Order: sequence, then structure tokens, then C-alpha cells
Amino acid sequence: MAVDLRARLGHVELPNPILTAAGCAGTGRELAQYIDVARIGAVVTKSIMIEPRAGRPTPRLAETAAGLLSSVGLQGPGIDAFLQRDLAWLLSRGAHTVVSIAGSSMGEYAELAARLSDAAGVTAIELNLSCANVEGRGRDFASEPEAAAGVVEAVRAVARYDIPVVAKLSPDVSDIVTVARACVAAGADALSMINTVPGMVIDTGTMRPGLAGGMGGLSGPAIRPIAVRCIWRTRQALPEVPIIGIGGVRTGRDALELILAGATLVGVGTAVFHDPSACARIQRELEAELAARGVERIGDVTGLAHQPGAAITLRRRLA
Repeated sequence: MAVDLRARLGHVELPNPILTAAGCAGTGRELAQYIDVARIGAVVTKSIMIEPRAGRPTPRLAETAAGLLSSVGLQGPGIDAFLQRDLAWLLSRGAHTVVSIAGSSMGEYAELAARLSDAAGVTAIELNLSCANVEGRGRDFASEPEAAAGVVEAVRAVARYDIPVVAKLSPDVSDIVTVARACVAAGADALSMINTVPGMVIDTGTMRPGLAGGMGGLSGPAIRPIAVRCIWRTRQALPEVPIIGIGGVRTGRDALELILAGATLVGVGTAVFHDPSACARIQRELEAELAARGVERIGDVTGLAHQPGAAITLRRRLA
């Protein structure tokens, strides 16, 4: 049974709901020898900043029992090199490209968005809001609704009208729904959740922090229940807003769990490090999971866990 996997990000239709997660697949070149980047839903790039960044010193990564702790520090080539080299390559491969951007002020986000709006090949812009706001006591934009909304508003004011703006949210807040509402009110076309969860490891051999930067962001299977909760609550509050669900997705069944909670699209991150073909594999597994349940269109099960009557009807139809 063929399943219609087409999914929408704002007004943009994507061939399927499986995306890479920012920071886990570079700008797509690393995956090209394993998968056709044009056949996954979209490539979400690592976060791009105005100037080149060397990132934090090593060690930057530490394995945990159920995930990966990272402290890379937004390493990247800067917007000029990205436009000339990476975006041009993605366009030549026919990939749908969601460009993640990061900044230390609202003005930097706006400048990046304006530059991207003049370029060909940008499907959407994702705002990495887990960056320190130098104009706001150094707190992350994602931690304060007003600051997060300010970034969205600044970007939406300069971004080309046909490029969706996606706000990526952090779980490290007291109420993610409040931040989500503020971003949508400011003009966000979609939400992306969740970013990594803050964490730390101590090397018992050296008796020092395991990461040179001290703390880092935890990703992988350990955070999937947190992602499901955040997606669930946001879907309840904002049922019409598209959500890119991210957090510990390793299989098609994991992706289905996030979709049932309310995600329209699903980002695959840490799994790519040990399986570069993960996005293509998870896409196939998701289609098989849906076909086995008699689902014809992926939109039919998006947020279905919020509709007990609909879920019961589907189960009876399969019995």
C-alpha cells in the first residue's frame, strides 16, 4: 500500500516529513554519498552566522548512556562562504533547504535573513534561538518570550514573503507554550522543537568536566520523551501551527510517535552520526508503519493522539 507522505511547512509542500536536524548533517555534502538529499523532506543546515566561527576547543563531544553531549559552539564558515559554496551546491542537487541561522542580536538575525532572501534555493529559514542575547543580559533568546518574539518579528520584517520562518525552541524553559505563542504572534510560520537539553559529564579519570566548554547540549534517545511532551502541549495550544518535531528519533516508529503527538515534520539528528543513511531509512520505516496501520495519508495521523475517538475508529478498522 502506497502512503502519501507529502507534508507542508507553511505554504511549502515537501515530498515527505523527514528532515535532517540542524548541526547534525553539516550542509548536506557529508550525506550525499549515502543518500539522495533531494529525496528526503529537506536538509536543515547547521546554524549559519554572519562571520566565520572556529567554535569551542576540544573535546566537544561526550557519549552518554542514551545520547550524546555536545559543545561545538556554532562552528561555521559565515554567511558569505555559505552562500557561495554550500547553498549553491544544495541547489544544484535539487534539495529542499532550510537554513538555520544564529546571532547574538536581533539585528544579526535580520541581516542574515535579508541576505538569504536575496539568494536562490532557500526553502525556509529556521531561527536557532538558543543563542546568547548580548543586548539582554546574555540570556538565550529562547528563554524569554519577548526576546524570542523580537527575533521572529525582526526576521519576518525583512524575509521574503514566500519564505517560511521557523522558530526553534528550547525545552529549558518553565513554559514552552508561552514562548511558542509569542513567536507565532510575532509572525513565525512554524515551530521547531526541541533543541538540546543542557547537561554535563565529569571524567572520573581526569576528575574534570568531560567537555572543554564545561556544559553542553544532550541529544539522542534520552530526550525523546521530553520532545513528545513539548510537542503535545504546543499542539494542544496551537493546533493549526506546523511543528517540526526533533528529539531522539532513531526509527520510523519513533518518528510516528512525534507525529501522533502533533508534529507535522520530523527532524533526525544524533542518529545520523552513526548511520549517515538514517533519514532515508527512517522515511521507509515510517511509510511501512503507516501502511501496516492502513493509513493512506500522513496528515490523517498528525496529532491523532489528541483525538481518542479517531484513534479508536482507526484501530477498529484494522481489527
